[in-house]
Amino acid sequence: MHAGSMCLSCIFGKEEKRIRGFQDEEKKSGYLHRVLELLYRYGQTESAPWLAGQVSRLYEQFWGTDNVAAMKEVKHTFNQLLLAREGEIEGRIRQSPDVLKECIKYVCAGNYIDFSAVEDVNVAVFDQLLAQAAIAQVSEAEYAYFIHDLKEAHRLVYLTDNCGEIVLDKLFIRCIRERYPKLSVTVLVRGEDILNDATMEDAREVGLTEMVRCMGNGSGAAGTVRKRLSREAGQCLSEADVIIAKGQGNFESLFGEGCNPYYFFLCKCELFVQRFGLKQFASVFMKEERMQLNEEEGLCEA
Repeated sequence: MHAGSMCLSCIFGKEEKRIRGFQDEEKKSGYLHRVLELLYRYGQTESAPWLAGQVSRLYEQFWGTDNVAAMKEVKHTFNQLLLAREGEIEGRIRQSPDVLKECIKYVCAGNYIDFSAVEDVNVAVFDQLLAQAAIAQVSEAEYAYFIHDLKEAHRLVYLTDNCGEIVLDKLFIRCIRERYPKLSVTVLVRGEDILNDATMEDAREVGLTEMVRCMGNGSGAAGTVRKRLSREAGQCLSEADVIIAKGQGNFESLFGEGCNPYYFFLCKCELFVQRFGLKQFASVFMKEERMQLNEEEGLCEA
């Protein structure tokens, strides 16, 4: 799915705001012109997550890698925050009569931890979303399809999104493997540092690598851009019987690419609120084949 006008405007606006406090006006102008050049050259053919990765690399070229180091600290903070709450959240999930259905509520709520789509990630708001997860609704029809597909599957590929929430992904995967012990599970994380997206470093930190096979996808995009995956990651995706794609970035980069995954995410930005006709921070859980895209208005209706 190529970037729409709102995505292009959002990317540029965030970069202007990001450098607003810097002093060198000539350098700032040069940087923003290069951002515009990227958006003009690729905006009609590439997805927003891929563009975000390219802009991130450009930022490092102009302004250095201090931001990458700072984001590593943020990622560590949120990984540890969720690890500290893992036992409590798992306890809530285990009390449910249907553990997998309960997991879906929490993995969607965890998708709030997104420093790209959410302007100010707030722990208090996150806590509120977690508290409300227990009363969230999961489509019975979609859940029945999901369980049927898992039961028939031999290979599951799980595409992660952000730091912190990867702990909830780990809980979900643990519960899936308990119900379907013969199911082979592979987790794909980002291949390079990009924003607060989860990488192999995060997978190791939260203990996911000790549970299942994990691999970087070979790409620095803030999503899963199929044509830019490593050969191994691409083959893994092609051979999967069931794909779980977490987050808005995975939706934007994979929709229409022939993978037909189950999407799990929160509608965080204005575009997704409009696209799905839901309130901000409402969750989406649905397989791509049951989503309909309105080409004329650019809206996606479940």
